[in-house]
Amino acid sequence: MKKTLTHVAVAALAVGFATETMAEEWNVSLWGKRRAFTEHVEKLAELVSEKTGGEFTLNISYGGLSKNKENLDGISIGAFEMAQFCAGYHRDKNPTITVLELPFLGVSSLEQEIELSMAVYNHPAVKDDLSRWNATLLMPSPLPQYNLVGLGDAPEALHDFPGMTVRATGGIGKAMATVGAVPTSMSATEVRQALDSGVIKAVAFAPHAHMSYGTIENAKWWTTNLNPGTVNCPVVVNTDALDGLSDAHRDALMSSIDESLDHYVDTYNNKTMAAWGPALADKGITEVTFSDDEIALFKQQAAAPAAEAWIAENSKRGIPAQELYDMVTGMIAEAK
Repeated sequence: MKKTLTHVAVAALAVGFATETMAEEWNVSLWGKRRAFTEHVEKLAELVSEKTGGEFTLNISYGGLSKNKENLDGISIGAFEMAQFCAGYHRDKNPTITVLELPFLGVSSLEQEIELSMAVYNHPAVKDDLSRWNATLLMPSPLPQYNLVGLGDAPEALHDFPGMTVRATGGIGKAMATVGAVPTSMSATEVRQALDSGVIKAVAFAPHAHMSYGTIENAKWWTTNLNPGTVNCPVVVNTDALDGLSDAHRDALMSSIDESLDHYVDTYNNKTMAAWGPALADKGITEVTFSDDEIALFKQQAAAPAAEAWIAENSKRGIPAQELYDMVTGMIAEAK
């Protein structure tokens, strides 16, 4: 009996050890708070846990692991396994994906933004670009066109923008500069204080961010149709961590991407945008709509020069910039 119990005990310990070693925990670096912008990551964590019976978990941190502008660096050294960042935060670190931040591309929906982003992410040159940071692009965080919320007198035409300090990153910042605005890059978490203190006069954000970061609390006006572009904010994973997953855990992760993105789009379209209009009305914010002629002039001044400059700059780096630009614009033209 003693011998039998010993064998049972050893077997139990072996099973317990095997179960323990099968468990997988990844740390995920986000920022701010849970909002529409992070719903796909939250859904991904939920699905991965469900599919693996809790053996693979994603521990999501909102600012506790890294500053948002340093998330790609953290991924590169394996400080955490997954993170979200925006290309415009550090254009030199991820030049290939900034093609998606060029102004006036004409993207019409979140679904189209996803399609374009995944096509770019899967391009060999883009994969090679991100491999410098030991990073694998997992999925985008599709955002609608940005518009401005601001203080002071509302702009009535493009000639009202010269000298206006605007928080705008990437291609949107470059577009605003073409009409005389002064683009300023800062973390999203710093924007509210900068706006309230007068350091900046306007902020370019997507609707969810204007609500999440409180820029509409004291704002006086909102541009309804400036639509200069959007930012591209991927979710990436540390390549070594991804390669180290078991087949089952890797399948659980990768097979959950589409459903996570569907959840994101549904949340943004049916919850965030449904709350946006009432929020503006409740705070008495003036809606500024520019004429078709003004928008056409803005596009003429910003779009072609920005694209030409982006292609020239990145071609010098050995990036197939023209190819990437033609792929993106070709997909958009084909959709129309």
